[in-house]
Formats: sequence, structure tokens, C-alpha cells
Amino acid sequence: MTDVIELRQYTLHPGRREELIELFDREFVETQEATGMRVLGQFRDLDRPDHFVWLRSFPDMEARLRSLTSFYTGPVWKANAAAANATMIDTDDVLLLRPVKHGVPADLDPTIRDTPASSLVTATIHYLPSTPDEPLVRFFGETVLPLLEKAGATPLSLLRTEYAENDFEGLPVRTGEHVLVVLASFADQDAYAEHTERLAALPEWRDDVRPHLPDSVERLLLTPTDRSMLR
Repeated sequence: MTDVIELRQYTLHPGRREELIELFDREFVETQEATGMRVLGQFRDLDRPDHFVWLRSFPDMEARLRSLTSFYTGPVWKANAAAANATMIDTDDVLLLRPVKHGVPADLDPTIRDTPASSLVTATIHYLPSTPDEPLVRFFGETVLPLLEKAGATPLSLLRTEYAENDFEGLPVRTGEHVLVVLASFADQDAYAEHTERLAALPEWRDDVRPHLPDSVERLLLTPTDRSMLR
């Protein structure tokens, strides 16, 4: 698996999120994919009303450079860049990742776009002091993910930092960080609340997993737009 994935968190001007979502979903989905990338998911951050989160993937770093160059020098971005940028305060909160288990599904169905989305997607970012070693990666893949599923989650992907140099200078990414990211899906917000209760009640989670998880964790609660494939 050589996919390269960007997890992008944008801080927007107050009250402008729906404006950006409408523009993004109308103009920037199929047109980005025409350059060879996949737009995996677009989300409202449930806890931060002025944040927009999205993910896209590329077959590898060389393809990423080609696709980004093509899109950001192309006619669609040139025609809509000013309107998009007018909604944004900061777009540099970007993690460059690659899958290590449960790679983002290759069979995501674009026909799900434009159907109502009521699910909740979580992105749990575990910050590590150094590059994750293979025992830790196996622990997440073989122990953490199955227990999340046992408690009612649908694990979507386990991702780790991609350390390749960002060769598209126009779009910065965060560097010098080490993360493992778990993406999971739930039927709705109530299902997520029930999951957290069931997970906390599992003895194997409390005794065998929780004490060994990294202390520094960021959890994004994300509601998909109706044009998101991940949901």
C-alpha cells in the first residue's frame, strides 16, 4: 500500500463554513479527481463551527506532485480561488499520512455522493514522541481496532505519518511530528455516545489498552457533507 493521504483542517472566518462547503462540493470534487487524486471526505467539525476538515489521497508522492500542480494551475482553481480563499483564515494544518492497516477503502462508491449523510466520523490523532515502532503499530492494528469494532465502531483506516518531503511548496504540511490516526464511523451521534460507554466498560480496553495509549490525543468529531464518500 503506497497511498499518500492528506488530512486537512481549515480554520475559517466566522460564519463562512457553509459557503465554503457549497463551493467546494460544487466545484472541487470531480475536478480534483480528474487530475488523478481522490477526494475521500469533506466534513463539518462538530466541536468547532468555523472549521472544515477534508481528506484526499494520491497513489504515491510523484502522483501527488503531478495532481496538485495540475489542479492548482488549472482553470477551475483559478476561477474559484478568490472565493474559496475569502472564507479561510488558515489552511496549513495538514498531516501527510499513509495507511498501515485498513487502508482507506479502494471501493468507495462515488454514487453515494449527493445522498443524505447522517453518520459521524471520528479522526483520533495519537501524538507520539518518536517514529512509531512496529510493535506499537501492530498493537493498534491487532488490538485497538478490533476492540473499537467490538464496542460498535466501524474502523475505516489506521494511518501513520508519511515522512517523505513535501515537494509541493505551495501547500505546507506539518513536519517534525509523529502520529497514528484512527478513522472510524458511526451511524449517528447517538451511536457514538453509546460506543464510548461500551468501550469504557470493556475490561480488556480498561486494563490492556488504555494504559498503553499515548497521552497526547486529538479527537475530531466530524459530520460528513452530502458529497462525502467517507461517512
